Amino acid sequence: MSLAEGVRRGNVRATAKLITLIENHPESAVEDLRALHPHTGNAHIVGITGSPGVGKSTLTDALAKRWRKDGARVGIIAVDPNSPFSGGALLGDRVRMQELATDPGVFIRSMGARGRLGGLARATHNAIRVLDAGGKDVILVETVGVGQSELDIVQTADTVVVGLVPGMGDDIQSIKAGILEVADVFVINKADRPDARRLMMELQTMLDLDPEKGSAWQPPIERTVATTGEGVDMLMAAIRHHWEHLTRSGELEQRRRDRYEAELQAVVEDYWRTRFFEYWQREGHWEQMVEQLLRKETDPFSAARRLLTPFLDSESRRVGL
Repeated sequence: MSLAEGVRRGNVRATAKLITLIENHPESAVEDLRALHPHTGNAHIVGITGSPGVGKSTLTDALAKRWRKDGARVGIIAVDPNSPFSGGALLGDRVRMQELATDPGVFIRSMGARGRLGGLARATHNAIRVLDAGGKDVILVETVGVGQSELDIVQTADTVVVGLVPGMGDDIQSIKAGILEVADVFVINKADRPDARRLMMELQTMLDLDPEKGSAWQPPIERTVATTGEGVDMLMAAIRHHWEHLTRSGELEQRRRDRYEAELQAVVEDYWRTRFFEYWQREGHWEQMVEQLLRKETDPFSAARRLLTPFLDSESRRVGL
């Protein structure tokens, strides 16, 4: 039985093994991913993002438990930061989700970001594809939590939930400059803290000033205390309402079209980058060019053109361009 067949049958070991292959040896997972692709597109992909300290893992845990009460099969992908020195990741989300880890209807996978600055690991998209093809109804994707730079989630999730928390200094500064625009649903977690109401009013004021105000979907603002479960039902209702809006308006198809376009571009770029560097390193000219740069015998732009021109010419002739 292939790994793809095992995934389709709901085999946990095959699912875990294929995701590990995707992370460590992606070229070896291509055939299984090809086989799984026709079986994807059924899961609701929900991104949970926000700055460190908002309680993303606790929110993810609470939402997964709530979905399980309704009988939904849930997948969780939690992306953690890597050490810049050892390359290791704490992968602590399983520690926070002990109860879910023993639920056969839940699959939890932690993965390190491996230097990615957009909040997700490079393997995240394919891991989502595996869980989707494996029959998960909802896939929760928790980003690494690096603040305003983690915008990859827009090209990954159907619904993006942006978490905020009172008392994080300048609250408005923490939510502007990009992260505001990606939210389909806002959640103010730890809403039992002082200033939660003030944060909600400030956020609502910002939304009222949004030039997109008046569009078909206006992001709701929910308040939760995820550690106790307070407000989680309302948050899940808002997420479901957004899913209904996507399917009713046709926006879901457009979002997924944009996602596939971005993914196709990334695959092509990765392919050419790999072929390019393998070729020049094998020929030994890469190191020579670096030495010429160091000695100021050439500049990066001229060096790049010299490296690219023969490679593109030969490849263009080969494919008939």
